[in-house]
Amino acid sequence: MDWLQALILGIIQGLTEFLPISSSGHLIIGKELLGLEVSDNIAFETAVHCATVLSTITILRKEISALFLKFFKFQRNAETQYIGRVLLSMIPVMIVGLFFKKNVEQLFGEGLTFVGAMLLITALLLALSSFKSSKIQKFKVQSSKSLNLKSLNSKSVGWGSAFLMGIAQAVAVLPGLSRSGATIATGLLAGVKKEEVAKFSFLMVLIPILGETALGAMKGDFAAEVSGISVSSLIVGFIAAYLCGCFACKFMIELIKRANLLWFALYCCIAGIIALTYSLC
Repeated sequence: MDWLQALILGIIQGLTEFLPISSSGHLIIGKELLGLEVSDNIAFETAVHCATVLSTITILRKEISALFLKFFKFQRNAETQYIGRVLLSMIPVMIVGLFFKKNVEQLFGEGLTFVGAMLLITALLLALSSFKSSKIQKFKVQSSKSLNLKSLNSKSVGWGSAFLMGIAQAVAVLPGLSRSGATIATGLLAGVKKEEVAKFSFLMVLIPILGETALGAMKGDFAAEVSGISVSSLIVGFIAAYLCGCFACKFMIELIKRANLLWFALYCCIAGIIALTYSLC
């Protein structure tokens, strides 16, 4: 992988990480188009994912700082409960990452055929959650009685919805199944408000990705002789993903709150069909 290929893939990762369209799937598609070995370059993928996590911390630094300041007061408050829900949501993906990730990769692989199929599943999840959100909004408009609104009213992230989103994040280790798409769709189907589900989805991935990066660094996975990628290419990809991630994160939270997820579902459907067609030709 040369620096130009790393730059292109870093940009793809940064721009797609915060949209429910599967950044990992787009990385695989990008590698195929650039003629890179799809199953290799794990170090590069970890590096650019770490870059987008750092961009999340950069953009949401005020919210994260406020949460931790309240948390370390060691008092039972809304912030400590919120962090508790975030930590709960991380348990499923950490179990999968520690004990089953290699088995999943060996079983399903990372070919374009599988990626295309997972993009279609992402499209289905987004479509279902969009219909659920539309139903709630329509009901609100048609009814003025708060008693009737209670059953369909959107809510904050609770312990149950946090765990369900965590399970969705764990399942989304499958290449091509959008992590943000799966978690956001699951949250919406559980009745969580759009404006809250987006931020929670971005926060719940922080520790797992940073942990994976730290483990890779300790094992020496980022060394050129191990990864097969030069340090300069890793740095270029990291910087590109970080800068594009900062840009994307800043605007995509608002976009996800206001945009109709059916547009993302349509995009994933088209991308999935193209990937399947390309892989079978």
